[in-house]
Amino acid sequence: MEKYHYVYGPVPSRRMGHSLGISPIPKKFCNYSCIYCQLGRTDHLSNARQEFFPLDKILGEVRDYLSRGDGFDVVTLVGEGEPTLYSKLGELLSGIKAMTDKPVAVITNGALLMDPDVRAALMSADLVLPSLDAFDDESFRRINRPSRELDFERVYRGLQAFSREFPGEIWVETMIVKGINDDETSLQKLKTLLGGIRYDRLFVNVPARPPAEKWVESPDEKTLGLALDILGGISMELLVSDGFSSKEDDDRQAVLSIIRRHPMNGFEIESFLKSRGCNDPGAVLEELERNPDVETVDRGGRKTYRLR
Repeated sequence: MEKYHYVYGPVPSRRMGHSLGISPIPKKFCNYSCIYCQLGRTDHLSNARQEFFPLDKILGEVRDYLSRGDGFDVVTLVGEGEPTLYSKLGELLSGIKAMTDKPVAVITNGALLMDPDVRAALMSADLVLPSLDAFDDESFRRINRPSRELDFERVYRGLQAFSREFPGEIWVETMIVKGINDDETSLQKLKTLLGGIRYDRLFVNVPARPPAEKWVESPDEKTLGLALDILGGISMELLVSDGFSSKEDDDRQAVLSIIRRHPMNGFEIESFLKSRGCNDPGAVLEELERNPDVETVDRGGRKTYRLR
């Protein structure tokens, strides 16, 4: 049995160092079902905000974790779904901020930034990382596959409004997918849209981990270079990270607690287990292969493990 239900990690973040994750949303509840999502297809496509888990229980876990030390650089709301769907987001952020001096970040697809209540709730964060992968409604539906109530123009206007109001830092992430938004025309359209918002950093990403759809591929190195030249961002491929962590004493439960929200490849699992003093990482990997709750994705001879 897991020690924590809503708090996990710290896990390595290529952008922010060691991140203590907070997951206020049940598994795969999202208003997008992105073709590149590392968690697989969205099981519950919904745009309805609700208090999925009791606020006091989430804050209680954060308080308990912090009482045992820190060992992280940032607290990040992300987890297994779209965190802005949590209806008490503002209270959650304020409660976390009252307990730690570490910066608090929110990773979001940005779909609900059109809602003034969501924008107001996010004002307590230090850093918000929204996504912008599409450049019109057609590409929006091809890449992000949003819930029916969403249209691209309103989503983009919400991102614009948020960028004007938010006092903290905004780091935009753009996912470039081969054959979808990696041609020069698409990249120029993205550049124009990015020029209409205020942001501090732009990260250009490619589908490095197994995506929701098997046909999704990363652009080649030359095309990625073109994207970086046009958009002027930072390549996520050039950033490095290491150092997964878990409060679980049992090695198997420790791995499960991480891959529940953050897929890991075999090398990452072996390195993580060795750092904990595990004498037989191979046995743990074999158990993962047999576990019916674990999905093993083999992509180019490299296995990645995530919970179903």
